[in-house]
Amino acid sequence: MQNKSDRPILITGGCGFIGSHLVDHLLQQGEQVICIDNLNDFYNPEIKRLNQKAHFDYETYTFYEGDIRDSNFVNTVFNNHDIGTVIHLAAMAGVRPSINDPLLYTDVNITGTQILVEAMVKRAVKKFIFASSSSVYGNNEKIPFSEDDGVDSQVSPYGATKKMGEILCYTYYHLYGIPTTCLRFFTVYGPRQRPEMAIHKFVRKMLKGESIPFFGDGNTARDYTYIDDIIHGILQALIADDDFMIYNLGNSEPIKLIELVDIISELTGQTANLDKQELPKGDVLQTYADITRAKQRLDYEPRTGISEGIKLFIDWYESMRSQYGTLFK
Repeated sequence: MQNKSDRPILITGGCGFIGSHLVDHLLQQGEQVICIDNLNDFYNPEIKRLNQKAHFDYETYTFYEGDIRDSNFVNTVFNNHDIGTVIHLAAMAGVRPSINDPLLYTDVNITGTQILVEAMVKRAVKKFIFASSSSVYGNNEKIPFSEDDGVDSQVSPYGATKKMGEILCYTYYHLYGIPTTCLRFFTVYGPRQRPEMAIHKFVRKMLKGESIPFFGDGNTARDYTYIDDIIHGILQALIADDDFMIYNLGNSEPIKLIELVDIISELTGQTANLDKQELPKGDVLQTYADITRAKQRLDYEPRTGISEGIKLFIDWYESMRSQYGTLFK
């Protein structure tokens, strides 16, 4: 367990999938947590409210509903609290939706990030962690993907905004000296995963006997990483003595789409009915994390294999479906 911070930790996007799990852990460790989330309708906001329900049991939890693009709102939060650490998870997520609405992604992921770091430099913030993405690698031909690889060939607006976010992080580190860490997450899954993500969507549709969208020939592959492993990586980055550093947080074991479908089919006991479609624009062929740096510097070691992780997700999903009905159908 890490040493308790002497000042509050601000988490943006703290009601979402990764954010709510992180808040769980920090509150259990006795931290004072300030959460910002605009509870937007990218998916049902009631799910996000459910994610944070238990957080209100802690006197050390404070929630602000608001938008990181609102500089007055962001500065009010900083004025109200002596924030020592900022973990920036809030973003418009997803490759395919970013192609349909690139201006929104630019506005939230770049303008919102800049407003946040501008607020930080006016205060004595000791640490900044930025949630980046494996999408910055695009269709990188070299595998596995290393933090030292070039990331100039973006294939989606989402990936481009995440790379720009990293550039902003370095710029503000260079100008103002706030220790900054960028974490490139590789396809995170597990309980509370967003409904449009593949594992959540496939499980939901298979259990209902519906066909699942199957893009390409099934040989595209993703480095699926279980949520507990990602949280461990974030917590380790929180206590690491880095000035500016970028880390891959992945499982380092890509799973092909056809393999993923077979695993889910076996674990649910349902036959997969494939709705075969062309590979959408912006989708990459493979993601594969080189996690050498994270292992060496963060003692990061993913422990949850894909079958175990999907079984944990299915158990959670079925429990939530039985308790909350239409929210999970």
